[in-house]
Amino acid sequence: MSSTRRNLARLAFCAAAAAVVLVLAVAGVRAGLALILAALLGSAAGLGAAWWFLTHRGVQRWLAGVVVVLAPLTVTVFYAQQRLLWVVILFGVLWAAAVAAGRRALAEPGDGPQEFETPAPRHPYLIMNPRSGGGKVERFRLAERARELGARVHVIDEPDVDVAELARQALRDGADLLGVAGGDGTQALVAGIAAEHGVPFLVISAGTRNHFALDLGLDRDDPSTCLDALTDGVEVHIDLGLIGDRTFVNNASFGAYATVVQSPAYRDDKVGTTLDLLPETLAGQNGPQLELHVDGVTVTGPQAVLVSNNPYATADIAGLGQRPRLDQGALGVLAVTVHGTADAARLVGGRGRSRSVLIRTSTTAVVEATTPEVPVGVDGESILMPSPVTCAIRPAALRVRVPRRRPGVPPMLPEMDWTRLRRLAWASRRD
Repeated sequence: MSSTRRNLARLAFCAAAAAVVLVLAVAGVRAGLALILAALLGSAAGLGAAWWFLTHRGVQRWLAGVVVVLAPLTVTVFYAQQRLLWVVILFGVLWAAAVAAGRRALAEPGDGPQEFETPAPRHPYLIMNPRSGGGKVERFRLAERARELGARVHVIDEPDVDVAELARQALRDGADLLGVAGGDGTQALVAGIAAEHGVPFLVISAGTRNHFALDLGLDRDDPSTCLDALTDGVEVHIDLGLIGDRTFVNNASFGAYATVVQSPAYRDDKVGTTLDLLPETLAGQNGPQLELHVDGVTVTGPQAVLVSNNPYATADIAGLGQRPRLDQGALGVLAVTVHGTADAARLVGGRGRSRSVLIRTSTTAVVEATTPEVPVGVDGESILMPSPVTCAIRPAALRVRVPRRRPGVPPMLPEMDWTRLRRLAWASRRD
């Protein structure tokens, strides 16, 4: 066990203890406990009001919004009246330091996928979407740079282009590598074709969020560096997700998110559409009722189900973070079932997840709906699929060519677990 991790764990406990002692010492034990209780009550009120805001409309929603704003403000004013605002600020700094040190102590060092030395492609074919990522293709001169490196490039210059047919035709014409500069949905589509024909795939981080590129350790700030793989690259073999007969590289989502993005109004007004549809969606009144089957466990009525190509960090219940590996040969399966304001407050506050959240790692998962078709968000794109929907993993299905020199996957900080942290802090040097 690393002495650095042990020391970080001990630092976390010292900072947490110092935060509590600070309040009790400055305000006195009785007053200090009252101040801590006020902060806890304010947090609970704010979290409960946030859930009320999402699940109601009209006057009730905006009253809840007022409480969301006033709850922390009231606690701050209360501390200021006691002339202890500086204590609150210092308490927050110490507690933030405790959590940061604790999560770094709990982070397990991981190795990336095995790299394979392979010859550079002789006939690479790249598909580029100039509208993706706010125009990164043009801004970074990706098409010109790729052609200078010997690649054939197709820049999508009209709507409703059949990207899959472009990729298949390129293979018929002798392409020995397929690549995409675009969003994760297009990446997934072409990646499935590359895997089907056993040719390597090149990811160019020209999308908006670039989740797939993040988990491959690519440079998301400068997508032109991804082109280095054409001349100085290595291959990694990673898994692919399968939903029905469709490939996904990141995740497939059911329930609240999928129902919202299915709305025709979502593209033009994301925030307004989300707020308008969430009340019925979270209450189970909008969209089909779901039932998840995974590893012999059945979850009835979850508001949201996320099935990912390899598991996300345990602290990430929305699939917005990162996956430490893409070659574990397993799906990450997560279902969220919230029965009311109390469950929501515990969930948002990081407590009560064992009751509201199911987390599993499996090779298959089945989602059934009470309707013949169910909305699914597949790598950010909304589609309708016949129920039941089966998700599976395809281990090591995709050969990805990546630059030899790349940033790498950033360290993943796990959810704070004080029990594990205590064991780590006082473990012997021989452990």
